[in-house]
Formats: sequence, C-alpha cells, structure tokens
Amino acid sequence: MRIIILFTSFLFSVSVIAQDKIDDFNKGLDVILDDEFFTSSQIALDIFDLTTDEMLCSENSKLLFHPASNQKLFTTAAALLFLPDDFTFTTSIYFTGVIEGDTLYGDIYVVGGLDPAFSSDDLDSLVHVIESMGIKFITGNLYADLTVKDSLYWGNGWMWDDDPDPTTPYLSALNINDNSIEVFVEAGENDSTATVTIIPETNFVTVENKAVVSSIDQTDLDITRSWVERKNHIIIDGNVKKGSIIDSSDNKEKLNVLYPELYFLTLLKEKLEDKGIPVYGDIDINNLTDNSKLITSFGLSVDSVMICDINKESDNLRAEMLLYALALNDSGAPALAKNGLEVINKLIDSLGFDHEDYSVADGSGVSRYNLVSSELIMGLLKYMYGSENFDMFYNSLSIAGVDGTLEKRMINSISQNNVHAKTGTLAGVSALSGYLTARNGHLIAFSILMQNFVEKNSVARRIQDRICNLIANYE
Repeated sequence: MRIIILFTSFLFSVSVIAQDKIDDFNKGLDVILDDEFFTSSQIALDIFDLTTDEMLCSENSKLLFHPASNQKLFTTAAALLFLPDDFTFTTSIYFTGVIEGDTLYGDIYVVGGLDPAFSSDDLDSLVHVIESMGIKFITGNLYADLTVKDSLYWGNGWMWDDDPDPTTPYLSALNINDNSIEVFVEAGENDSTATVTIIPETNFVTVENKAVVSSIDQTDLDITRSWVERKNHIIIDGNVKKGSIIDSSDNKEKLNVLYPELYFLTLLKEKLEDKGIPVYGDIDINNLTDNSKLITSFGLSVDSVMICDINKESDNLRAEMLLYALALNDSGAPALAKNGLEVINKLIDSLGFDHEDYSVADGSGVSRYNLVSSELIMGLLKYMYGSENFDMFYNSLSIAGVDGTLEKRMINSISQNNVHAKTGTLAGVSALSGYLTARNGHLIAFSILMQNFVEKNSVARRIQDRICNLIANYE
C-alpha cells in the first residue's frame, strides 16, 4: 500500500510538473501572439511533438493562407514519393544530313528535357563533343525541340509585374543559366560612362548604358530589362560611386530573359563560333525529324542535390521543372502543368485530406492562387516523418544560422543549427515550416503561416524566430 501511495504521488508530481511546463509554454506563446503586429494581420500556427505524438499548439489551423515557397514542401515530397529513383532530366543533341570531311551538311537539334540546372559549363561540354567529331563547319540551322512540355512560360497566377525578377524565370523545356543573365557595372574615371559587363557575354541581349561615374556617397543604379515591351534589352541608368568595387551588391543585378530556348541556342552558336566552327544557318524552334542521329545526351538525376536546391535555396525554376517531371512521369509527353498539380493533389488526398478544400496552382509557391492551411502542412510534415524518405526530406531543408534561406537567421540562439525548415516569402506573406529538437530531446514539427501585413517581411521573420526559440526551449 505504501508503494502504491508513493508511486501515485510520484505520478501526480510528474503530471503537475508537466502541466506547469505546458502552461509556461502557452504563456510564452500568448506573449508572442499578443504582439501589435497581429492587430491587422493573421497567423496560423501548428506545433506537434513527433516523439510523444502530441499536439502542443493549434491556432487558426484550418484557415487558408498563401504558403509562398512552403508550396515547395509538397512538390519535393511528391517527387520523393512518386518519381522513380532513376528519373533524369535529359538534354539530347542530334544532327540531320551527312558529315563529309569536316563539314556537317545538315542541322543540329537540341531536344529539351526540362533540365533546370543546365549551364554554360555544360554547353562547353556539348561543344567539345561536336568538336571531337571533327566538325568544323555547319551549313544548316540550330533547332530547339520543345515537345516534352506545354507552351506555358509562367506558372498559373504569376504576377505580370514580377518581371524581370530572376525568381520568376521564364519556363521552357530547354533552360540554361537559370534562364537569367547577370549585369555588372564598374566605375571608371570620374564623370565618365561606367563600364558594363554581362555574364555570360552574348549578343542575345542588347545593352543601353546611361550610367555615369561621379563623386557621390553611394552607388545609385537602376538595372532592368525592357520587360513591359517584352524585349531582351537591358537598360542601366543612374550613378556609380567612383572607386566602388564591381562585386558590391549595388553594382550588379540578375535579370530573367525572354525565350530561354533561343537564349540557349544563341549561346550554343556563339560558343561553336568561338571554337572556329561557324554555323551558316539560323536558330529556331522545330520538332525533331525522324532521320536524326544522336550525338550525345546530358542527364540530371532527381537526387538529394536537386531537392536541396529547391528547399534550401528556394529555387523556383527547379521547383517548376520538378512539377513538370511529375506530370511527365504520370501522364507522358507533352508534360502539362495541370497534370503535375494533379499529382500533388493525389499527395494531399493520401495525407487524409481532401484536395478540393485547397488550391494548388504551381510547384514553387510564386502564385497567390495557392491556398493551404497550417493543418495541411503539418499533415505533410508528420507523413514525411513516418516515410522512408524522411532523411532526404529533412536534410533538404535550410538550417538556421547555417545555410540556405535561413543562413542569417536565429544566429547565437538555441535554434541555430537546430531548426530545419522551409521559408516562404511574398509581399505581405511570410511562412516557416519544418522541424526542430526541443530541450527535452523531442523532435517537434511546426508550421507558421503569416499574411496580410504591410510591414517589412523582416518583422514577420523575427516573430517566427521567437516562436522557434520558444519551442526549442520546451521541456
């Protein structure tokens, strides 16, 4: 009887201590949520203890919010769950006609395979293969075959005035250099015209340089593209501080480009000619002919690097190409964006939710047509925790104070090198969802969605960081 009484007392004491800790946690959370920031804005919040299978907090969890780049959690999870391990983005090179001596009497076709990571370095390898065949003259044209995907160049609901931001790249079956170009402005002599460098150097774009060097306190430049006129014409205007370095963020800009497939072909033609292999024909879009012969293929697998690029760096082009990969694998060519979205809807249904209760518009979260709940994101986080793909999914997320979009957040706090999460940012929208380990050693999943604010996104991020620190201190 004494043992029973002592054991009962012990359980009661443990229960009281546990309840006290929960009460302290809730009080701390209430202080954060009482911030005046939420006078006119909204927050949805789910916090779940995966170790004890216990919900710690659920606030507005069924309300629909814009997820911003938290949408990438669904795209990457769908890829891990539904794409075969050997799926690759394949770019293939063919030729027609005949090779006689050092001359190709025919055309070259580049068949796009949705590769979002193809770069100028890869193009060098392609040119090397052509060069190794002994070809020194090409009499025909350079063609791009784009039949693997639909003709949509942007995601559903992308905003027209996001152009020419590189985070809204034009989408194609044939991509190169993130479908963007970099512009660098360098100071020369005082009161003289500044020097402009574009990388890669190409005639695909034209440049109008109106920038001047002057003795001002800081560089004040406007670097843009004639996006309203839908031209690949770059305009640089303003003042460059004398002596300012070219690596300064004020002196450079990255811009998206129209018609990435023609950008690809232009760079290919220029690289061939740099190697002394002139192309006498034009560049254009055309379907591969039946009599074509394969030269070589370049493959990119959907592996941990690809998934990390999407989640850690929040790469929109890679996310959208992954959406098309889901469509291609599920329904075949041409890959349609809507078929990729149906795969994500299938994932939502498999989580125990009804996809018709939500709106999924793209693979990256750029679209404001996307509407999900923190409850749904929590469902995904819990599902992935129980799947065999959890390690890759978990390791693909940004680590607070270490890398990706969280590299400069939560430094010198208990959350540094602890929080693994996906950020999400649009004007008036901020999100953070992922995992962390609490002080008691439990793995916690959380989803924080915030929207309808006019303050800077940094204000919302600081509140998210406070919530993460509170969770990390939970015992």
